[in-house]
Amino acid sequence: MTRQQRQILVIAILASFVAFLDGSVTNVALPAMVAELGGGLGTQQWIVDAYLITLGSLILLAGSLSDVFGRISVLRFGLIGFGITSVAIALSPTPEFVIVARALQGVAGALLVPSSLALIISAFRDAAQAKAIGIWTAWTGAAFLAGPFLGGLAADYVTWRLVFGINVIPILVTLWMLTRLDKGVDSKSGGRIDVLGAVLGFLGLGGPVFALIEQGNYGWGSPVVLLPLVLGLLSFAGFLFWQARAPQPMLPLGLFRIRNFWAGNIATVFIYAALSLGGFVLAIYLQQVAGFTATFAALATLPTSIANVALSSWFGSLSGRFGPRLFMTLGPILAGVGTLMYSGLGAEVNYWTQVLPGVVVFSLGLSMTVAPLTSAILGSVPTTQSGIGSATNNAISRVAGLVAIAMIGVIAGGTIDVDSFQPLMFVTAGLLFAGALSSWLGVRNPKPEAVAAAT
Repeated sequence: MTRQQRQILVIAILASFVAFLDGSVTNVALPAMVAELGGGLGTQQWIVDAYLITLGSLILLAGSLSDVFGRISVLRFGLIGFGITSVAIALSPTPEFVIVARALQGVAGALLVPSSLALIISAFRDAAQAKAIGIWTAWTGAAFLAGPFLGGLAADYVTWRLVFGINVIPILVTLWMLTRLDKGVDSKSGGRIDVLGAVLGFLGLGGPVFALIEQGNYGWGSPVVLLPLVLGLLSFAGFLFWQARAPQPMLPLGLFRIRNFWAGNIATVFIYAALSLGGFVLAIYLQQVAGFTATFAALATLPTSIANVALSSWFGSLSGRFGPRLFMTLGPILAGVGTLMYSGLGAEVNYWTQVLPGVVVFSLGLSMTVAPLTSAILGSVPTTQSGIGSATNNAISRVAGLVAIAMIGVIAGGTIDVDSFQPLMFVTAGLLFAGALSSWLGVRNPKPEAVAAAT
């Protein structure tokens, strides 16, 4: 690995770290946030989904921006915006203010991950790329390691507001490192931005998600729910229609002719929907039903973060040598089995016998899955489209999580309790098994001679 490649990898890790840190912090902090500011399950859903709506709907636009204007420039704007909105959330006086600030934070977050991964894709290829993505996955997994623990400590002993202020530190470090990077690595393709596609995509996601979350309050027959749902579905259809005809589309549909790209993204839908659904439900259940403190609830899933940091680079390397298909199949199966192992929790929970065994199995499966999944998808994309390829996969993963969390009210009937926990875990496990099946049927390993030439 050259000096420049090491620099790029460190910057990509740090830039993505803040987005992943924020995601891992928020679930643990939710009970403390609504306890201070007010609200219930609907408020908790909106605090998570306001971020995911703007992130998921704009991340494709951000991928285009990184290809057109340069990855470093887009990355810099994203970091500054993320820092400002993080401070705004930390100072929020009402839940409505938090939700608006989270939505704006999602706009900034959309600029971070695709640009970070695009830097890696442009600097590494083939087996070296798979290994680099594995390292990126392992170190960004440190955000999931630090986030819940720091968030739990802050919520229990200081204030939940501190968990968002933490973002400023890695942001400042990354901005400084960007000034040290050689300017030659920031390629630009030129072209125009698909504004109409961005608007249609935003409405196509926002409308149905609003309907899913608010149907518990108003009912499916209410115009408050029905109109956004219909408008959203029509907008999404219009988005696909326009992308097939736009001279410079935000989402080049031709990418989906690449087998590992479309097959990997189908697996992404199932796997990331499961991760978002399971993580959200477990964090709230352990605190609001089982009576765990925020710190203990964070520590409950600590093995997942440890395994991700310790094993992702290794599995990324194995994927580069032997192909991603086997790992993308066995990993989600193990994660699904782990989810089923703690599906029978009651109001009284013994962590060591009822939670930890499932978490350990789930952790091994997740570590086996993430780096091979990412490398299979992005390794199939031409270097010139690495920004939009990365953004597409990230958008799909975020939208999958967004819809899964919005569906909680439909599955659980408006509350997370003992009766609703088991069906929610069954749905989570089912999504993981579907991800394993789609990986086995759809993903293909690269030819052995291509792998040998890269090693």
